[in-house]
Amino acid sequence: MTALDAKAGENRRQALYWRLLARLFDPEEHASLEAVSVAVVDDLGLPAALLDPSVSVDALVQRFPELAADFDGLLPAAEATADGAASPPVSGAEDGREQVRRAALVSKLLLNVFAAKPGNITAAQLSEWQRDAGWLQRALGDDGGAGACGAPGAGGAGTGAGGAGAGATGPGAGAGGAGRGLGPGSGNGLRPVLAEIEGDLVRRMRLREVLSDDRLARRLSPSMSLIEQLLRDKANLSGVALANAKALIRRFVDEVAEVLRTQVRQSSAGTLDRSVPPKRVFRNLDIERTIWKNLTNWSPEDERLYVDRLFYRHTAKRTTPAKMIVVVDQSGSMVDSMVNCTILASIFAGLPKVDVHLVAYDTRALDLTPWVHDPFEVLLRTTLGGGTDGTAAMALARPKITDPRNTVVVWISDFYDNRALMTDFESLHRSGVRLIPVGSVNGSGRAMVDGWFRERLKSLGTPVLSGHIRRLVFELKTFLA
Repeated sequence: MTALDAKAGENRRQALYWRLLARLFDPEEHASLEAVSVAVVDDLGLPAALLDPSVSVDALVQRFPELAADFDGLLPAAEATADGAASPPVSGAEDGREQVRRAALVSKLLLNVFAAKPGNITAAQLSEWQRDAGWLQRALGDDGGAGACGAPGAGGAGTGAGGAGAGATGPGAGAGGAGRGLGPGSGNGLRPVLAEIEGDLVRRMRLREVLSDDRLARRLSPSMSLIEQLLRDKANLSGVALANAKALIRRFVDEVAEVLRTQVRQSSAGTLDRSVPPKRVFRNLDIERTIWKNLTNWSPEDERLYVDRLFYRHTAKRTTPAKMIVVVDQSGSMVDSMVNCTILASIFAGLPKVDVHLVAYDTRALDLTPWVHDPFEVLLRTTLGGGTDGTAAMALARPKITDPRNTVVVWISDFYDNRALMTDFESLHRSGVRLIPVGSVNGSGRAMVDGWFRERLKSLGTPVLSGHIRRLVFELKTFLA
């Protein structure tokens, strides 16, 4: 290939990528870029539909089956040629044409997946986007793994859905480099981005329509934003839609429970009781201590250690039944806390010697203790939204306190609440109850708390926790130790 040919090929690739960037940030066509791109695609012998973002990759491949093989593993191959500095030597005109061809195919994938789709979304549009995202993951060599978007083993579940802008701007940088950073193994890093875009599409569509279709419902990735929608709309669901909604909630609960159970698993049921002599059985034998204490009996001549005293580990623990009362604000702003805390309460309820009670409230309070072992049932019995009046919850929680010094009250709220509640908190604290106020319980640790309550709880010696789920687990484990 001559230097002139190489320059022409580079200009064609750049024209395709400039058109891609323009369409990602502005759905309106730019006449000059469109005209150049049409000419390039036509010269390559590719169909004009390749430039139409309204045509899905599935539809394109159905019309032109020979293109299917070109999309598989496309981006790892494109990565090596995306950067001029990293481009391999070019041996002929056909190699230059192949680079331009790849650029056209890459542009199609990125535009279909990352271009913002304004307005309401239909179930058909969601299904089409999920298939396009699956093609992108195949292009990344991630075919056997999980897609965030209904591909088998959907990854990214539990990723909070972000706005459409977040999904559109991230890939822009990658598009400019035409595959840079999108090589082998990058599918894992892309899944959370795809899950965010999918979450935004789900928020803007008729969710009941999707839930009524078993195939589409199975392809949804359960995330906090989706679970919030399901909990808000569950009263309006019935039949197949309700069954699919329950299945999604159950999947999400099980996934989060596994993460939280790992954090709680190391919690101790009590402290070692030194007043009880260790049981003299082999499994309790402290080998290291026994050797250390008998070193004076070492015989150099025999090269043997003579043991005249064995030492055993203490395993008996002093355990006192502890009562844990978890009170959760179920107003609309606290959905993350409602989901996480019901699951966390069920895990602690499964520990020995722990008596767990669960109360949810808005302007009224609901005692959910009978279902504390099943967070799925708890969530189905809650109603998100409404005002906030913690005094109603306090009226339910206070009679449960029979041994104040052996009771912890975990109160999760943003504390934009009835200020008379502060008097109740002061009374609990004076009685010896361990009060743990939490701003929210989520994965990010961000919590917005009413400043009036924050200052007074801090002065009381019970500062509001940061809101990260791990911090609450640590505090509860410390209380139970």
